Formats: sequence, structure tokens, C-alpha cells
Amino acid sequence: MKAPSLTIGIEEEYQIIDPKTGELKSYITQILEDGKLLLKEQIKAELHQSMVEVGTEVCKTPAEARVELVKLRKAVMELAGKHGLVIAAAGTHPFSAWQQQEITPFERYIGVKNDMGDLAQQLLIFGTHVHIGIEDKEFMIDAMNVARYFVPHILCLSTSSPFWIGRNTGLRSYRSIIFRNFPRSGIPPRFNNWDEFEGMVETMVQTHCIPDGSKIWYDVRPNHRFPTLEFRVCDVCTRVDECVCIAALFQAIIAKLWKLRRDNLTFRVYPTELIEENKWRAVRYGLDGKLLDLGRQMEVPARDLIHEMIDWFLRDVIDELGTRKEIEYAYTIMANGTSADRQLKTYHDSGNDLRAVVDSIVAETREGVV
Repeated sequence: MKAPSLTIGIEEEYQIIDPKTGELKSYITQILEDGKLLLKEQIKAELHQSMVEVGTEVCKTPAEARVELVKLRKAVMELAGKHGLVIAAAGTHPFSAWQQQEITPFERYIGVKNDMGDLAQQLLIFGTHVHIGIEDKEFMIDAMNVARYFVPHILCLSTSSPFWIGRNTGLRSYRSIIFRNFPRSGIPPRFNNWDEFEGMVETMVQTHCIPDGSKIWYDVRPNHRFPTLEFRVCDVCTRVDECVCIAALFQAIIAKLWKLRRDNLTFRVYPTELIEENKWRAVRYGLDGKLLDLGRQMEVPARDLIHEMIDWFLRDVIDELGTRKEIEYAYTIMANGTSADRQLKTYHDSGNDLRAVVDSIVAETREGVV
């Protein structure tokens, strides 16, 4: 069996904001007119007109992905700037209301609105999706089964959505709560092999549940178009460094699982319900909570478990991949907090001023870009 390519592709969803009000601005169709000339297929509309999505080219390393992300962020910021607008990267907008947002008038998104009703209208959330190249379909299913366990760990590092419609939700990733309302979402079930997964998708297509595999919205899924395992659990990362870090972690996890499989070894596959419990803890408390060490069947501070993942489980592949710099940025996140933590600090320090939070997100989104 051939080793996976471990290529990296990253998609980021940004907020389009009017700097005069701090509100979201429905403006993607106007930005796309210029954007398609500059970025071609690397810039896309999304469900809401106040959202813009970008996608990197296929990259071999996190360092290459960083170059792509900086290029794309800078280009989108310049496009928005031509219209007097700014870009922000956070899982939710601190106070704009989903009821007031316009749906992008493309057939695909009108279809989603027709299928999902208010669930689609409410989906005013912004994520980071990381694709890791895996060409062997059977290994892809094995990797998905095991990698599910680490999804809450990485979510803890990426939380950026503590606010919703002007409220401090008390959660670090409220985006996860909104998306969980969609069918076929959350931690995926365990699949025995590729045929079982493919058979499920085919049955759903034949019975008109979904048009294709793109409507399987698991936190980690085989992509229906590309030979990649796609990690969809993370809030969009406010800083470029954060996004590059989580992409490097996902790549290292797959590299480690390949080494184990090559040597006829594996990592335990845990019940979906227990992994969902860990995800809930990541959603609620982020880095400040405790996760379940399912092997030892005990609670452990989230930071300790993430340290263990990096220092013990991934230690040997990090240097083989040459990604120690990118992965060890996780230590900076754990020391200084995630975007959600920083947003909450700005909120409290400013006397509960959500405009100040928006301004801080916009400023951090630009860090390392312009």
C-alpha cells in the first residue's frame, strides 16, 4: 500500500464588515466581480452574502500553506478595501443578527435555504477546513476512525466564537452549537471500510436525502471530490499562525497513523458518544476545561492532553515532516489563549463593548498579512 501524499489544502471563511458600524455587510457578489479576475477559483461566495471563502492551492508543507494564506488574506482585504469594507476571521460575529442577513442568490444556496429553512438562515458561522491528502481509500477510513479522537483537542486550540447576536454565550465555540443543528454533522460514526461509507452515501443519494457527498457535514469526512480527508471541526482561525498550526497538527496526526498502520500497529478507536462528550467540553470551556483521557478513563486538563498529543504521540513524525516550528505554536496558543479567550478579555477590559471586540478581530486578522 502506497504512503499518503499528506498534501495540505486549507479553506477559510471570512466575515465582510462595514468598519463604520462594525456590522456584517452583504456584499460578496460585488467583491466576486473583481475577485474572480484576481484569484479565479480560489475565491468563492458562501451561503450568506456577508461571507467570503478562500481556498489555497494544494501545498506540500505548512510553510507553503502559510504563503498561500497570506496571499489570499491580503488579496481579499484589498478587494474589500476598494469598497470601503474590512475582513475579519472569527467563528461568529459578536453582534450581527442572522435574521437580517441576505442569502447569496446562487442556485446552490437558494436550494440549501429551501431544504433547511431557518436552519440555513441561522448558519451565520465561519470555519477553517483542512484537507490532508490520502490516496488509499481504505486507509482514509481507518484514519478517520482514529483521528476522530483528536478532533476535540484541535478544536480547543481554534475556538473563536464566544458571542452570538450580542450575547456572551459562556461558550468558547458557539459556532459548533449552530452547526450541530444540521443533519449529518458532528463526530462521524465508525465505519468498517470504504465500501460501508460509500454505500451509506449512495443510499442517501438514491433516496433523495442528498444530491452528493458534499452534504455529509461531519467534523471529519472523506471529501467527495478530492482524495483528501477533510477536517471541518475548527472555528476559523483569527491569526494566520493559528491556522498554520492546526493544519500542521492534522498533517502530523495522519502521518503518525500511517506509520502505525505500516508497522501493523494502530491507535484505539473509541465510541462516538465519548468523543462527542470531549467535543462538548472543548465547545464549552476550550483550553480552560478538562478533556477525557479515554485510554486512562479519567479527566485531564485540556492543555495537558494537548501537550501529550504533541510531545508523546506526534514526537517522531514532527521532525520527519520538518514542521516543529509550526506545531510548537500550539504552546503559544496554550500560554496566551485562543481567539475566543482574547475576544472575551477585550470584552471585559472595554466595559462589555462589542464594537471593541470587532475591531480587535479585524486587527488580528491582518497580523502577519499587511
